[in-house]
Amino acid sequence: MSDQRCRAGDWVEVESVLFEPADRSKNLPEDTAAQPLRMWIKGYAQSAVEMGAEVSVQTVTGRTVTGTLSDINPGYFHTFGRPIPELVHVGPDLRERLAAYRAARQGGDEGAGPAAGVPGGEDAGTEGGAS
Repeated sequence: MSDQRCRAGDWVEVESVLFEPADRSKNLPEDTAAQPLRMWIKGYAQSAVEMGAEVSVQTVTGRTVTGTLSDINPGYFHTFGRPIPELVHVGPDLRERLAAYRAARQGGDEGAGPAAGVPGGEDAGTEGGAS
């Protein structure tokens, strides 16, 4: 495959303009409003085309979108920044608490309420966690 041409079925990225500057909101900052609003979408090319040509792609969710071929075999280069140390263990801790809660509920301890610290638990204020 040439770096300048995709084949049908290749993973590609297309670019399209959603709004031209004249069609953008009047409430935007001047430098933002002067630029077109663009989107980039990744999907599988539906035909073979040269870089810069219009092509339809099928996205992983099954949508068909048409745009200008901007990349062939694109990667993902976004980041949400460095992890926040205080939040790194929230997910595993929550899964552990939920597993303990479910185990207590399935262990025949039906009369006992949820454990403290679990959504709907003792520290929720009222039964069922409603305020």
